[in-house]
Amino acid sequence: MAEPGGGRPVTVSDVQQLVRRKDEIEAQIKACYELLEGQKGVGMHEPLVDAEGFPRSDIDLYQVRTARHNIICLQNDHKALMKQVEEALHKLHAREKEKHAKDEAEALAEAMSQNQSLPQAFAKVNTVTPGSPANAHLSSISVQGLQVDDEIVEFGSVNANNFQNLQNIATVVQHSEGRPLSVTVIRGGRRVHVGLTPKRWAGKGLLGCNIIPLQR
Repeated sequence: MAEPGGGRPVTVSDVQQLVRRKDEIEAQIKACYELLEGQKGVGMHEPLVDAEGFPRSDIDLYQVRTARHNIICLQNDHKALMKQVEEALHKLHAREKEKHAKDEAEALAEAMSQNQSLPQAFAKVNTVTPGSPANAHLSSISVQGLQVDDEIVEFGSVNANNFQNLQNIATVVQHSEGRPLSVTVIRGGRRVHVGLTPKRWAGKGLLGCNIIPLQR
């Protein structure tokens, strides 16, 4: 999604740069207000003349006028910059959403074009406890843990060829405590790779899901 006028798309780095500029402007505004505070607490609107209409001699009029002018300019810059930040974030979010939809469409097209049959599943997930390690979201993986009705084709080193009973899975889970465990499932008619890390949590077991064997 290119910028108007044929420019390059907005990046996270661009947003970070805008935010840094915003922080700098806020620091400059704060410094100007502190300068006014040091001039007998003069703010943005207190009169700069005495009761007789003469310029006040107890403050540095040049510094006060300069600080007030700078504050007005900086506040205008800050307002414009905040609008830029908002627009950049919106464009970034829209592009990420567009990319995600494109990736999903490509993955679906790839799955539909695959003529090879799906691998044989040997077990099925019938319950997953929310907030458990089995349900944990991993930012580096696009899926969100195991889901109910996932059919398991690989669970670590266990597959349809060497699976005998659920104790095989229990052994793999125990030996993988605290370490990433690769699991492959069939979900919605396509193969999905899930990353799990068995660990102690508030509930029972190390995963927080229930797996049942499939009838062969």
